[in-house]
Amino acid sequence: MEDTRKFTYDFETIAWGALFILWGMMEIFKFLPDGTGALGVGLILVGVNIARVIAKQPISGFSTTLGILALLAGGLKIASPYLHFSFDLPIFAILLLALGIILLGSALKKK
Repeated sequence: MEDTRKFTYDFETIAWGALFILWGMMEIFKFLPDGTGALGVGLILVGVNIARVIAKQPISGFSTTLGILALLAGGLKIASPYLHFSFDLPIFAILLLALGIILLGSALKKK
């Protein structure tokens, strides 16, 4: 049982480290196209869950769903000039707000 927690903790640490590196790169390299950050977050979140599957560890449905949504939002944002459509709503930010409200609500409901 102790080993399972250690592997899960290591995956989370790796994911957080990758997210911080991505955030730093997005701040330094301002020339990257819009949507690169969301695409990177999606790759990290889906990737950590793929690593958990390979290691026969339980995956997180929340981070998998958020990762897939981030991949879609980032991919659409990057591809929008080539597909000749645009959307001005900050979809990923709205999704983050909604998920945050859901998490806070469920945590407050438990007490």
